[in-house]
Amino acid sequence: MNPLDWLKRLGVTRTILAAFLLVLWIVSAVATELDLVLLFSDCLVRTGMNGILVLALVPAVRGGVGLNFGIPLGMVCGLLATVIFMNFDARGGLGLFGSIALGAALGAGAGWLYARLLEAVRGQEMMVGIYVGFGSVAGASILWLFFPVSNPELIWPLGGEGLRNTLVLDGYFKQWLDLKLAIPLGGTAFVPVGLLAFWLGLCGLVYLFFRTRVGMALSAAGANPRFAEASGIDVRSMRSLGVIISTAMGAVGIVVFSQSYGFVQLYKAPLLMAFPTVAALLIGGASVRVAKVSHVIIGTFLFQSVLTTSLPLVNALVGQAEGAQALTNLPEIARLIISNGIILYALTRKESA
Repeated sequence: MNPLDWLKRLGVTRTILAAFLLVLWIVSAVATELDLVLLFSDCLVRTGMNGILVLALVPAVRGGVGLNFGIPLGMVCGLLATVIFMNFDARGGLGLFGSIALGAALGAGAGWLYARLLEAVRGQEMMVGIYVGFGSVAGASILWLFFPVSNPELIWPLGGEGLRNTLVLDGYFKQWLDLKLAIPLGGTAFVPVGLLAFWLGLCGLVYLFFRTRVGMALSAAGANPRFAEASGIDVRSMRSLGVIISTAMGAVGIVVFSQSYGFVQLYKAPLLMAFPTVAALLIGGASVRVAKVSHVIIGTFLFQSVLTTSLPLVNALVGQAEGAQALTNLPEIARLIISNGIILYALTRKESA
């Protein structure tokens, strides 16, 4: 394949973003004193910690439900599982994988109920999904206030009841996957081999699943429901299966995100997390009807790397400018412009680029 064919296959959007990311890295190395190795390490960590949440959208898209804006429902299930295991003082791999397993089970149950709702509003799945996501986060906020826990590290210090806004994972399973088999690059920079291996392993499992008989039936039901019904496929069951897998994977994704971040954020924290997740998938080349594992890998890396690199770069450039004190809010403004600009562009995409 010659370079022109490769660029055409990559697409205009991803080519521009990849070129922009390369420019950011060059400017960071030449015009500032930023550690490019540390920046690249942060890009890999951010990619791995967000990758499963983006991957969770694929089964719903392939099942014909569209972009699953209700993914916060799965996140709430994952957070609930993490709180339960932290309350029982489960640490290390037991706490992490126990939270993943319980979160996936809770997510599957919630996904079944969510799928029943989507069948009742067929054709309006994405709009209803937004309300389901917002509603689940709001409902969970009430739950966190009254959830019975005995671990003093989880309870509000004033009042003695209710969960704190942020639960610290130090001593539990903070960066358990990130540091597993990590390759040091000097200083605090490292390649998070365990985190990336876990994410790419799940990507491989999803890819293989869609090669199975059930996976192909799910894809057929989403691509052409009438043809699928004529072939003897239960379209309703396949759509429900896509939503269940998506919601369960959303629960797994938030547990992995939290262990990498080092904190469990409750209450309103998951409220808007669906939007950058959807944007990353669309930037990777997916559409409302088509999504592949390759779209997840490309989109997550580009989206997270641009955000991770641009913010410290803007901060460094502002620090070098005259009158920098008056521009102390510029990095935050730049973050909002970059993140929301990418999301706005991605959400306007109708077809795969």
